[in-house]
Amino acid sequence: MLTIHAETRQDQGTSASRRLRLVNKFPAIVYGGNTKPIAIELDQQMIMHTKNQESFYSDILTLIINGQRITVKVWAIQRHPFKSKLTHIDFLRVSS
Repeated sequence: MLTIHAETRQDQGTSASRRLRLVNKFPAIVYGGNTKPIAIELDQQMIMHTKNQESFYSDILTLIINGQRITVKVWAIQRHPFKSKLTHIDFLRVSS
């Protein structure tokens, strides 16, 4: 099972997402289940290395957000049209 470290993000919206991308991070969200969605930010370099593994797309992943472990699956990925960068990921909670 892959483990990904993430941080919660306070600022949301287009401008905040652009500022994240300038420092080599990008926004993501964790939703599903009976709890509220969590807006997070991920490191571009770490995810670019992790996404090369086939299990990133098909297996259950563990997100560590502020010390809390959440099991998720990748639900949707948005990529930049011509750069080899990700712009957003949706994670769906998996009940364990």
